[in-house]
Amino acid sequence: MSCGEVDRLLDKVNRIGVFGGTFDPIHKGHLAIARAAREQAELDKVLFVIAANPPHKNGVAVTPAQERVAMTAVAIADEPGFEISRVELDRPGPSYTADTLARLRDALAPAELFFIVGYDSALDMPRWRHPQTVLRLATLLVAPRPDNSSPLPPMIREKCVLLHMEEYPVSSSAIRERMARGEDMSGWLPPAVQEIIDAKGLYRADSKGA
Repeated sequence: MSCGEVDRLLDKVNRIGVFGGTFDPIHKGHLAIARAAREQAELDKVLFVIAANPPHKNGVAVTPAQERVAMTAVAIADEPGFEISRVELDRPGPSYTADTLARLRDALAPAELFFIVGYDSALDMPRWRHPQTVLRLATLLVAPRPDNSSPLPPMIREKCVLLHMEEYPVSSSAIRERMARGEDMSGWLPPAVQEIIDAKGLYRADSKGA
């Protein structure tokens, strides 16, 4: 597997990273990925695009958006260039990446977009809605995962950069499941995020967000 080298991208301006997800909850792995993308691709901003109605999670309970926004806001408060985007929260219907990137391209032109994605999601991208549109609108910044031994599809390899960073063996779903069992996951969460979870009683076995 090979992706393009980051140094081929560094001569451009108005560079915006787009990092989408439910962030349910946002954790230290998310922040590490965003920092690696910001530093290695010299991004001016990283937009945390919080999903309202992710189509791949039909039937899965998602914590209310206002709680996920609050957790994301405190997690990124001290990070230069990190911002929340409500582009998916403020429109109805499912959140498709191709549509989101098109809206951001129109709103932020002439900025160059970089879509930040995990390796497992990059593997699955050919099955997304309009994957060619995603690849046309943004360069992919792919974060490694512990199970990234499978080669990326050719259509992805041609327009991606593999981030160099420590692999984080944690996911939001695993954090939710383990917290619902009463396990302490504070080591994976920014302290301010843990405070919101405790105050709101999120991810307990009897809570709607679990």
